Amino acid sequence: MTTIPVPEFQHRTVLLDEAVDALDLTGVRADGVFVDGTFGRGGHSRLILSKLGAKARLVAFDKDLQAIATAGQIADPRFQIVHDSFATMRASLSERGVEQVDGILLDLGISSPQVDDAARGFSFRNDGPLDMRMDTTRGISAAEWLATENEQTLEKVIKEYGEERFAFQIAKAIVARRAVEPISSTRQLAGIVAGAVKTREKGKDPATRTFQAIRIFINKELEDLEIGLSQAYACLAPGAIIAIISFHSLEDRMVKRFFASKANMPQPDRRLPIRAVDLPQPELKLLAKFKPSDAEVDANPRSRSAVMRVARRLPFPQGAQ
Repeated sequence: MTTIPVPEFQHRTVLLDEAVDALDLTGVRADGVFVDGTFGRGGHSRLILSKLGAKARLVAFDKDLQAIATAGQIADPRFQIVHDSFATMRASLSERGVEQVDGILLDLGISSPQVDDAARGFSFRNDGPLDMRMDTTRGISAAEWLATENEQTLEKVIKEYGEERFAFQIAKAIVARRAVEPISSTRQLAGIVAGAVKTREKGKDPATRTFQAIRIFINKELEDLEIGLSQAYACLAPGAIIAIISFHSLEDRMVKRFFASKANMPQPDRRLPIRAVDLPQPELKLLAKFKPSDAEVDANPRSRSAVMRVARRLPFPQGAQ
């Protein structure tokens, strides 16, 4: 078996205590089955394990091989790691004999070690190969995509996933540059974007939104989240808790809308002769919304955009199977 080296980069888990506390690992729940859908460098998983009982089980997911290597260092019979997206949660858990769980935690986005490792190509701050794949064993790199994609699709991705108002100019500049030379490094791309963006947000590099957009697209992050929300919901036992940490508005909007769709069931016309017991019942109860404290943001500026939403699965509606 090939050993994957894990570079030493500092990682601070965002909303660590708040997220684990939200799962309510007390009483009989401490012996339940839980999922960490985004292992990262294991901050949440390790704290969860420290609070679980001897009969409990924790299954974690991650697409990143370095995360999988880090997870391999956890010698705990209650813990399992799955090298795949949390979007495969239902089938992956079923393969491991798990049909329902007592809690799920998703910490979306990208980890600090991924950003800080220039070889991964996620950041414009240090020059490196333009890869951006979380799972380097699958899919195409950002450089390969930029070399072949048409200008209209480039613009659409940068505009929709990066919420970038200069998407047209950036896409046009990328196509012009690749006609001259391959775009293969992060500094190259950052320079192209800087030349195309006419005004800059104070304190933010002009390449920030474009890099975010390309990373989200290459890793199918929003597609995974859409599928993963349904997968996670299907795995929740009555009374189970789901907590999701997001880092930009696109993710948070999807989580908010999904939770609302299960918590606020459409009601029929009040004039219809329907008994109260037969009315559509909510399936989730919204519990809380958290943001990092000022102290956490001061200690870890990357946490400033984090939002965590927490909900509990209500008992199945009457007559449900």
